[in-house]
Amino acid sequence: QVRLVESGGGLVQPGGSLTLSCAVSGVSLDVYPIAWFRQAPGKEREGILCFMPGDGTKYYIDSVKDRFTYSRDNAVNTVYLHMSSLQPEDPGVYYCATQLYGHCPSGADRRLERWGQGTPVTVSS
Repeated sequence: QVRLVESGGGLVQPGGSLTLSCAVSGVSLDVYPIAWFRQAPGKEREGILCFMPGDGTKYYIDSVKDRFTYSRDNAVNTVYLHMSSLQPEDPGVYYCATQLYGHCPSGADRRLERWGQGTPVTVSS
């Protein structure tokens, strides 16, 4: 059974940093892509990035390219989203997801995708 569990969300001041974790079970991080998404209150969910093994990281939001980075620790089957210089437009519930056919998940086909429950991020002084 494929399972993803996010953690690490919380309150951070503008300009601060936060690292989110996504513990993955049931699939290999060497084979399956992992994507990060976020959904701000009252807004549509948006993709942040997707890491494809062997292909690297693809960013979907230009404004985070220099501030958010992806990393993984295969020893504990966990991926991370390192966020820095957090800004007022960054709050939301952050999700990690994978897709069982090896493509980057888009949120369009939940039959093939597996998502975590999300972790909230608040940016406020």
